[in-house]
Amino acid sequence: MESALAEELREIAQQSTTMKVHNEVPGGVHASGELEDSYLMNLHSRIASRVLLRMAAGGYKNENDIYDLTLAQPWEEWFSYDHTIRVDLTAVKSPLKSLEFTTLKIKDAICDRFLDQYKKRPSVDTKEPDMRIFGFVDAHQFIVYLDTSGEALFKRGWRNETGDAPLRENLAAGLLRVAGWKPGMPLFDPMCGSGTILCEAAQMVQGVPPGARRRFAFEKFHDFEASVWQDMKAAIKPNPLPAEPTIFGSDISGDMVAMARHNLRSAGILFDVPLKQIEAQQVQAPSAQPGILLTNPPYGERIGVRGDRSLPEDELASGFYADFSSTLKQRFAGWTVYLFTADLGVPKLLRLKESRKTPFFNGALECRLFRFDMVAGFNRREAAKPKE
Repeated sequence: MESALAEELREIAQQSTTMKVHNEVPGGVHASGELEDSYLMNLHSRIASRVLLRMAAGGYKNENDIYDLTLAQPWEEWFSYDHTIRVDLTAVKSPLKSLEFTTLKIKDAICDRFLDQYKKRPSVDTKEPDMRIFGFVDAHQFIVYLDTSGEALFKRGWRNETGDAPLRENLAAGLLRVAGWKPGMPLFDPMCGSGTILCEAAQMVQGVPPGARRRFAFEKFHDFEASVWQDMKAAIKPNPLPAEPTIFGSDISGDMVAMARHNLRSAGILFDVPLKQIEAQQVQAPSAQPGILLTNPPYGERIGVRGDRSLPEDELASGFYADFSSTLKQRFAGWTVYLFTADLGVPKLLRLKESRKTPFFNGALECRLFRFDMVAGFNRREAAKPKE
């Protein structure tokens, strides 16, 4: 999602005179600015997982070099020994023998810095730390970051209930952006589950920033400017509520529909998002104007929620996709259909040729966002086919 994030950050940078967006790197985007710009990014970025502040970078030969570079940083200017800390380390092609030992050296360096100055040291709290420190090592370089976000940014502060395998909120936001959806365009998720895609889209329509309902690590920094932060939040201008629904959802499970409805309320959505309990194979286009159908179809066990569990999984999947394909061709002429899935054989099951496929990772799971353009001639061709 690096290019989607870079595009989003450039939009956020328009609200600042000091923020600049630089290059995309694997797993992230470099940006620079004043500390207040990190407030802005945390408040408004739907796609980022975290906003990390780079403290230092340097070459290393062994763990002692990493210890020395970490020890040299003025941690006391950012937080105190009363704060709890957690250290995480990521490595790519690093020659270091033990990441666990290196993580310990980073933690020791921070604690030793406080001991040297105050004869007191921060405690470690791996569950809910005040401050998170991230280290990154590749073959030659070590970078140490202080996290400005706290809990990962996909935790928007509204989700209480989830289904079996909910999408992360920032992944849903990334999918919406890559799909080219914009507020005002019809959007339909016929397998909405707990409603993550719908909630993200509805907040965008309403103009609710993703960080409006939660707290951040930067609020505990020594030089946190509460008045600047309050002004930033006060400057949020909600959009006028839509007169007609443009976002629609459905799911085979009544429990999921109830959960999606609950999550929309929790996310502060004040306008109607019509939801139906119906099988995906039975759905109709929810609006006369064609739009975007974006969904994360169930696979494997989840297809059998209301299906025939006596059938083998492959038969269940191929039957489901054959029926769903007919529905798309016959009832969704003019729509652009996006399916996000870890099952790379979905186009074959649908007997449709994708017009684009975008690789994504959902955690460690390699996925694809497949795009299918449902041209207006599909339904005529289907109707003309001899009946079996």
